[in-house]
Amino acid sequence: MAIVKTTAPAPADPCFRSEALKFLRNLARHNDREWFTPRKAEFEELLRQPMLSVVRKITDAMLDFAPDHIRPAEKSLFRIYRDTRFSNDKRPYKTHMAAWWTHTGLDKTSGAGYYFHVSAKEVIIAAGSYMPEKEQLAAIRHWLLDHHAEFRKLLGRPAIKKAFTEFEGNTLSRPPKGFPGDHPALDLVKCRQWGLSATLPAEAALDPRLAATVTRYFRLAAPLVDALNTPIAATLKTKKKVLFGLH
Repeated sequence: MAIVKTTAPAPADPCFRSEALKFLRNLARHNDREWFTPRKAEFEELLRQPMLSVVRKITDAMLDFAPDHIRPAEKSLFRIYRDTRFSNDKRPYKTHMAAWWTHTGLDKTSGAGYYFHVSAKEVIIAAGSYMPEKEQLAAIRHWLLDHHAEFRKLLGRPAIKKAFTEFEGNTLSRPPKGFPGDHPALDLVKCRQWGLSATLPAEAALDPRLAATVTRYFRLAAPLVDALNTPIAATLKTKKKVLFGLH
């Protein structure tokens, strides 16, 4: 009797179910602990665990083009709970699931990195430096004085322009203190954030190709993220030398 060998089916690529988007819609309507607490297990099943699976899949792929941003999925995932300590908006929960891949060594600071979130309205994919700390902001601005041409080339690549829109920049009305007012990099230097974002329909979260789609966008944006982290990394090295008395 012949033995028939069977091959186990490959595991399905992670994505979300339509019930996850419904949960987020309901959370937006009932953003309070009385509604959320008895549904915490449902949140875990429909949103947190699928998001972790997607994040792990993306992280595995990032080994090829963003090895300095590899970290455990649980470290990349944002909590669903809002920080309301300094906000007039006291709603306790976010209405989206989000993840942020920061650069190794910048876990507790901003730097430049990769971002992805799922809400009931949209899927957002972004990369860059969104809220750099004061020293990082200055480091990027000084770097742009000498490297603005190559930075513009990164922003102007046809594939980038087709896939992304640029951050609005949160631009200053005047040159930052200590920077020349007639420099060809002035428009970039006046920004307080630099990066790219893309908005997809919420239904993209239900597609088994979700992780592959996010990875494709991240791969496109990788040279820009690396460029922004270059001056930040140089600043960190200088700090370490001073700290250990090696300057």
